[in-house]
Amino acid sequence: MKKIVKTIGVSCVSFCIGLGFSGIASAGEHGNGHEVGHHAHWSYSGDTGPSAWGSMKEEFHACKEGKKQSPIDITSAKATKLNDIEFHYQSFPLNVVNNGHAIQSNSAKKSYIVAGGKKFTLLQFHFHNPSENTVDGKHADAEMHLVHKADDGQLAVVAVLFNKGEGQKALGQVFHNAPSEAGETHNVEGVSVDPAALLPADHTYYRFSGSLTTPPCSEGVLWMVMKETKTISEKSLQKFQHIISGNNRPVQPLNGRVINVKE
Repeated sequence: MKKIVKTIGVSCVSFCIGLGFSGIASAGEHGNGHEVGHHAHWSYSGDTGPSAWGSMKEEFHACKEGKKQSPIDITSAKATKLNDIEFHYQSFPLNVVNNGHAIQSNSAKKSYIVAGGKKFTLLQFHFHNPSENTVDGKHADAEMHLVHKADDGQLAVVAVLFNKGEGQKALGQVFHNAPSEAGETHNVEGVSVDPAALLPADHTYYRFSGSLTTPPCSEGVLWMVMKETKTISEKSLQKFQHIISGNNRPVQPLNGRVINVKE
């Protein structure tokens, strides 16, 4: 049974939370879905699109002036002895949010990863189409961001790229229950989602320093993009595109950053 909750004031986006720290990525779409103050009405096109974000509010200045912005084009990665990402994910009751900018599911916060010896708790995962990060200049059909937060406030994003193909049960459940109206949440009774089921079998990843991909574009975000892609059914992709399409920020300059890939 699907319980529908209408949420007022979600025009900001899934990352709008007050993480309460400075010097590291602080707020924006890589949070838990609650708007706390970034009320400027940004979008993905026109006068309020990505090229205008940095001028819309002082808090958004990193969108224009930042030197470690995301997403990026992943190319010429340097093979490095990176530690494995330790995934400690648990299933949680399925909820699907349409915040007007992305389709998102908020975690029960019992799931976490350990990356580079540091623990990051899973806050939520959400989707973009087409992908935000590209590989050798090519977009995937969709991209999922699993957003995590450490005790010191740093954010870490595990990204998975999806191309059209065979359907995945966990992914299908998300888009089958995705609300068509912005500001609406579907809490699906009796259905759980396991974030681990959304990961590729091979956990080899690209690692780089980046930012939130939505205002305020705060930097200091640890990015880990899975090298192996997964598939999304045509039905799920079409529903996603019907609800929200083109919610991807253009790739940003590397500005000398090194992209590492696990050997």
